[in-house]
Amino acid sequence: MSCPNGYNAVMNSSTADKLLVVNREFYSRFGGQFSATRQRLQPGVKRILDSIREYETVLDLGCGNGNFLRELARRGHKATLCGVDFSLPLLRDAESSSGVEFHEVDLSQLSVNSDQLSVEGGWSLITCFATLHHIPFAEMRLDILKVVRGLLKDDGRFILSNWQFLNSAKLRARIQPWDRAGLDESDVDEGDYLLDWRSGGEGLRYAHQFSAEELSALAEQAGMHVVDSFLSDGEGGNLGLYQVWQVKC
Repeated sequence: MSCPNGYNAVMNSSTADKLLVVNREFYSRFGGQFSATRQRLQPGVKRILDSIREYETVLDLGCGNGNFLRELARRGHKATLCGVDFSLPLLRDAESSSGVEFHEVDLSQLSVNSDQLSVEGGWSLITCFATLHHIPFAEMRLDILKVVRGLLKDDGRFILSNWQFLNSAKLRARIQPWDRAGLDESDVDEGDYLLDWRSGGEGLRYAHQFSAEELSALAEQAGMHVVDSFLSDGEGGNLGLYQVWQVKC
């Protein structure tokens, strides 16, 4: 049974935990191979880089191998740069960066770790590239976004991107049946998908395809509002949906 907004009325913690485990296992097993495919910044991320002022403090949630923060440091960024991720293989690649702090943090447990990530006066900018789509269950996403709001300055910005895999026939062909994860379609939300991975072995990833309207609603619920939205990345320039959110005064 689904609610009018497309969310599953009966998704429970057991289902959410199974989806989180799918991704934890994937990034634990294939983190090195995944990092090797992410050696260049996406065009959308480069566009964001050019908008960041050198004295803005930056926290990157789901920093992966650290390429985004590494590029900011290379450009001579003057303020604190911090990245967090739960994947140790990716963090091992990230920690080769100088001038950047990295911490092992599971985004699904962000509220538990929020104290260690807080800075005096709040962060100027928090980014979350290609990460929120791995978080299941609307309430869990909203809890994370409320923590983000609490970590930001009163005039702070939150910039996120989310995978638009349904825009690619090649990626749509990688969608797998839910029984491969021990689930049924009725267990998950509209927009939830299971996709396979075929590099260095076969694996599975959970991802949610967001619409711009869905993200805008989450922003409002979290005490922020959308000030910019654009598509970028991939051969058709439409595999990543980027949004810039501003804290509501």
